[in-house]
Amino acid sequence: MSKPCHSDTVLNAFAVENGEFIIGGIPLTRLAERVGQTPFYAYDRQKITDRVAHLRKYLPEEINLHYAIKANPMPAIVQHLAGLVDGFDLASGGEMRVALDTPLSPDNISVAGPGKSEREIGSAIAAGATLNLESENELETAAREGERLGIKPKVAVRVNPDFELKSSGMKMGGGPKQFGIDAERVPTVLARIKKLGLDFQGFHIFSGSQNLRSEAIIEAQEKTFELAYRLADDAPSSVKKLNIGGGFGIPYFPGEQPLDIASIGERLDDLLIEKQSRLPEAKVIIELGRYLVGEAGVYVCRVVERKLSRGHVFLVADGGLHHHLAASGNFGQVIRKNYPVLIGTKMDSTEIETASVVGPLCTPLDLLADKMELPGADIDDLVVILQSGAYGLSASPTTFLSHPAPVEILV
Repeated sequence: MSKPCHSDTVLNAFAVENGEFIIGGIPLTRLAERVGQTPFYAYDRQKITDRVAHLRKYLPEEINLHYAIKANPMPAIVQHLAGLVDGFDLASGGEMRVALDTPLSPDNISVAGPGKSEREIGSAIAAGATLNLESENELETAAREGERLGIKPKVAVRVNPDFELKSSGMKMGGGPKQFGIDAERVPTVLARIKKLGLDFQGFHIFSGSQNLRSEAIIEAQEKTFELAYRLADDAPSSVKKLNIGGGFGIPYFPGEQPLDIASIGERLDDLLIEKQSRLPEAKVIIELGRYLVGEAGVYVCRVVERKLSRGHVFLVADGGLHHHLAASGNFGQVIRKNYPVLIGTKMDSTEIETASVVGPLCTPLDLLADKMELPGADIDDLVVILQSGAYGLSASPTTFLSHPAPVEILV
């Protein structure tokens, strides 16, 4: 009989059966045999589906939901989400190739990111995707590439707003930023778009990410709409798309609570009423990455050595920061905190010890769990790191010390 795996950092708990962690309905040891190796990442497709349904339940029906592929570009995940979301937002030519392999229309694909190459800009134009312009130089390059290809580029202006998303894990707007065009410069850019005769689509206004405070997200959304209304006065044509970003966070650490989507949805209902009168043609887009996939994924590695050093237990695993930089604390954490870590083969054990899970790399930074209370683990037990569906493998230095790469699977 299965029972939930309880953790105050996990919103949608995975199941446990006979003392073993279950993902995608498959016991962990059986899944490891099916994969044929450790370490590996496993993503639960049903949890991704359920997360989209959760958003659809509470967000207004008019909201277009886009997946930010940078959170996890695994092709199988992108293919799965193509049937669930309304569009994709990309940050590279490589991500565009993954997106174009899906059934989603390029009209629902946008390309962002500072420093786009001329080739990436040309590819986006040829595909029919919308370019989110990050600079005036990108605008000129898009115009040249469009003329060379004989295609009128679809462009939106990514705006660096004059406000930020308070309490966000990463601030993407407000103050000097490498992202977007400063709000005060946007009217000049809009005039240039008109002169060049490009196909103006709208605005992309993204102020921050990984936020668990609904009131902060609501405040940022209110300011985003107001900024869009001001900028629309100088637009060369009607605003067709208004991407208000995302910023929806997931809980990683003790004491963090899941984001209240219902309150965000309620306020959006009001904001959309005003939007309908002021920007009637604009399709409102919310762009999410981590929130869609982060809690659906786990990283699994195997204990290969149990060491006792001056009274402290070290569980040496075959995986580490080269596969999961974020869990090691070296991907943006100022003060290192442990991700939720489990011994997936001893979920019903009552024998608890304080132990550190470390990887095989020759650096003290290779730390997956620091002095955590864990069931007593032995060689060949499987370690599971939760909340690993976003910014895991693709955000890690996989070639560091030349260890083998992990496998990724969708179950």
